[in-house]
Amino acid sequence: MSLTDERLHDLLDKSLAALPRTATADCAVVLEGSLAEGFGNSSSDIDILIVRRGEENLPTMPSVLFVDGRRVEIRTRSVRQLTEQFSALGAQARRPGTLSEDLLNRCQRLLHSRPLRGHALAGEAMALMSRERFSRIAADWWAYRARQSFRHAVALLCLGATDEAVDWSGAALVQTVKAWAAGQGETYLEPKWLPLQLDRVGRPDVRDRYEELRSPCGTPASARTHLTACLAFAAGLGLTGVTADPGRLTVERVTGVTTWQTGERVHVIRRRREVFALGRRAGAVWRSLVPGRTLPQALTAAEDAHGAEPGPVLAAFWRYGLIRLAWKGAGTVTACLPLAAPPGPVTPPPSTARPLLSVHGAAVSGPDGIDLLPLPADRFAAATMALVWSNVVAENAVEDLTGALGRGQWRVAELTARRAVHAALRGLFSAYGVHPLPADCDLVHRMDLLPPDTEPIRAHARELLGRPVDSAEHGEAGLADLRAFLTEVRRAAGADAFPSSFDSAGAWRATLELGHDWLRIGAHVDAELPIEEARDLLASHGAQPHQS
Repeated sequence: MSLTDERLHDLLDKSLAALPRTATADCAVVLEGSLAEGFGNSSSDIDILIVRRGEENLPTMPSVLFVDGRRVEIRTRSVRQLTEQFSALGAQARRPGTLSEDLLNRCQRLLHSRPLRGHALAGEAMALMSRERFSRIAADWWAYRARQSFRHAVALLCLGATDEAVDWSGAALVQTVKAWAAGQGETYLEPKWLPLQLDRVGRPDVRDRYEELRSPCGTPASARTHLTACLAFAAGLGLTGVTADPGRLTVERVTGVTTWQTGERVHVIRRRREVFALGRRAGAVWRSLVPGRTLPQALTAAEDAHGAEPGPVLAAFWRYGLIRLAWKGAGTVTACLPLAAPPGPVTPPPSTARPLLSVHGAAVSGPDGIDLLPLPADRFAAATMALVWSNVVAENAVEDLTGALGRGQWRVAELTARRAVHAALRGLFSAYGVHPLPADCDLVHRMDLLPPDTEPIRAHARELLGRPVDSAEHGEAGLADLRAFLTEVRRAAGADAFPSSFDSAGAWRATLELGHDWLRIGAHVDAELPIEEARDLLASHGAQPHQS
């Protein structure tokens, strides 16, 4: 230890003097952490735990002091809290995969602490679990993580992610050696002290081989060789349940992940909240996946669908939690590192594509794109339904305008033309993910919500909204200008191929089919429907309700 006893007790006296007298009454004081383990240095914190008798619910957060140039952390626990802590550890130990790292760490620090005051009470606290039992629990905890990390590395190597596979092989190596060291009584969790722990165990052969394997090269061949060597070393240290065979891995569904296709675009919704839009090749790979196939089989099928190298796409599906990988006989592969972010799906930055939506699906960055939409699933569905419905309304308005002009109903024609302009603008706003929409009369004023390149559309809309219809000549010119405006807006909103809904039975059927695709997604995520009649279209599976 880098502190003399005299210096340690002097720092302790000064630290405790800064606390209320009631905080140190009828208590034991122990030194925890790296200094208590014999690993610390002049920069190490001085970690003090005060143990008090009784049933109190003392705060978990430490008090941090700076005494004579040293950082001192003081924590407090009652005997009841410590008893519950070790009882919870014993209960969780039966399932190492769910055992809390924080709980394991707290118990380890106390069991290997150094009593400074109140030795009898400190001894009672440290006797809540034997070191031998804790050593077995810690070894099992590390071994579980080592297996998961090795399986993770096997999968990455199969998918062609060489550098990542090497990193996870290295992580698995550390976890394996920590499991073995814990079995020898070296249970301190912090991995950075592993070299000193191996020195203390007194097995130079293990230490030297560990050091040899720590720095591999990054080529595919060397990565495979490194993984094989690490697995052999791990087996020699008693780790079981893992091999280098990727055929032990299977591709499986993830609960809460659903697939929705509109036109050629594949959308994947995660947990009914997040929407991923897949590019052409990524969508083909997604459609090629068959749950239960081995990872090599899935990769072969994906190669046929992708036409190039699908490994990165499959790896991204896995990374984002859209699929899961399972080890035959051992459940889902879930790798994690100590003292790091918890395991789980990664959420990428949201897509920056603009406009975000079209009637045929969300925009994507490219053929291999797996793009997270920057709006929640219910808003995505509501906005796309509004986009489709706005185009239906615009089509209907054009039909009504044509009829009004034919009858010389100039005031009706003027109001109908404005209705068509507003419907088109609603579609444009929806394409950019705006939902709920501004009121119709505010649309042209709220176009500052949209990118600057939509300014010509706003100028055109202002001109049309202010144009009177008071003669056949003005009406026909206005109709032609309105059609040009709708074409301009639809091109910007990705709706240029929208069916001419009211021209024929076939066009109306195409409109219903398009609307039904989006209604199904909206119903799945409980999104707001654009009109009540949409429920009937959903119930009829896209057919007209009275169709024979």
